[in-house]
Amino acid sequence: MSGYHSPQVSVKVRLNTNESPIEPPAEFLKALAAAVSDVKWNRYPDRAARELRAAIGALHSVGPENVFVANGSNEVLQAVLLAYSGAGRTVATFEPTYQLHSHIARIAGATVVNGKRNPDFTLDVSEVRRVCTEFAPSVTFLCSPNNPTGMAEDPAVVKATVEHAPGVVVVDEAYAQFSPHTALDYVSEESKVAVSRTFSKTWSMAAARLGYLVAPKWMISDLEIVTLPYHLDAMKQRAGLLALQHIGHMEAGVKTVVAERERLLAAMRSLPLTVWPSQANFILFRPTQVAGRAAWQAMLDAGVLVRDCSSWDGLTD
Repeated sequence: MSGYHSPQVSVKVRLNTNESPIEPPAEFLKALAAAVSDVKWNRYPDRAARELRAAIGALHSVGPENVFVANGSNEVLQAVLLAYSGAGRTVATFEPTYQLHSHIARIAGATVVNGKRNPDFTLDVSEVRRVCTEFAPSVTFLCSPNNPTGMAEDPAVVKATVEHAPGVVVVDEAYAQFSPHTALDYVSEESKVAVSRTFSKTWSMAAARLGYLVAPKWMISDLEIVTLPYHLDAMKQRAGLLALQHIGHMEAGVKTVVAERERLLAAMRSLPLTVWPSQANFILFRPTQVAGRAAWQAMLDAGVLVRDCSSWDGLTD
């Protein structure tokens, strides 16, 4: 098993990790700088991150007991897999999709089964049913909008997954604000559905590593069992609270990125490329006249770093 990584090189334009091109507002940065002197550095942070969980809960009209916060959504996913997967259990994904779903599951000792998408990267309800029936996964992942394809899952697919998956269903919504679709309405005390989100993309806070999960209370309690104490530092909790006071800036940034995405999609379709539709902040494309790796290298030589996905499960050069 190899580690998960993305190149970090000095280039003019870095696009390979889907970061926001928009910096946080000056008011946020000023308030965050002031918050540094307010932290009691000799004391541990609030172990339960109560204020931050309450603020995130208010954003989504749920209580703080329905919110779990961690160091990026990847740590959220890790906590879910520590709680509900492991040796003798199965985790289901639908490739191609976010690689860390299967990577962390294997680290946790689980068996990973990969459902297959159609050639256009859509997912059929029948394939969801097949995987859930044949393998009875303890955790089933959907990623919507999907990374790396950029497409949001059909609401019928999400509904079918919720109905047929025997275990926990996690909908990874790292890019949800760029799309009109969300699975948050499926989260209830009677369901096994959880939705993960991150501050890294739309909130322009990739440097902070802050993510969260909206889930039933009983699931949050399970995650707290497998999480190390004081795992979320005081500065990160302050940063999240301050960011939530600037939701208008975030929403304006999303509109800017979506407009640029649509402009870029239109321009790329006039080039010798196969371009897939996107509801995220990135675009999947395949060159039709040169090899993908050659195109990647040519762009890098020109100072533009994109992600080469040709080695991902479900994708070919």
